[in-house]
Amino acid sequence: MSAEENRIMVRWMIEEVWNAHDHGAIDDFVARDYFNHAAVAEHWRGIEGARHIQRWLEAAFSDSRFDIEDIIADGDMVAIRGKASGTHDGEFMGRPPTGRRFSVDQVYWFRVAGGKVAEHWAVRDNMGHARQLGLIPEPGAAR
Repeated sequence: MSAEENRIMVRWMIEEVWNAHDHGAIDDFVARDYFNHAAVAEHWRGIEGARHIQRWLEAAFSDSRFDIEDIIADGDMVAIRGKASGTHDGEFMGRPPTGRRFSVDQVYWFRVAGGKVAEHWAVRDNMGHARQLGLIPEPGAAR
């Protein structure tokens, strides 16, 4: 596939799987030997690992979405910058729902092979995310 075809495929994956929450579409976009460098070790590999991560995130943030602000492709690599957002309406990392919304900048890289995502890397604002949800105090806040 060309860089442009890879860019289009990754954009569709974000829309169908991440934003429309279509778990069945994971099979269309994720390679069998997929490796998620941003996941915990037990969910690094394979389609089932990708499916587990999606279910886990959607259980905590049922309205989660990722809005792409920039997307570029070079050969088999696709990079995306955008905003992740949602409402904390389910348990997340052992914490009960706060009902608070979040919106944080995130950057992802994907390696495409055979028309599917084979690898995934992420740079996320986990600290900003936790602060917006009220899971950790803002800097300088009274403790």
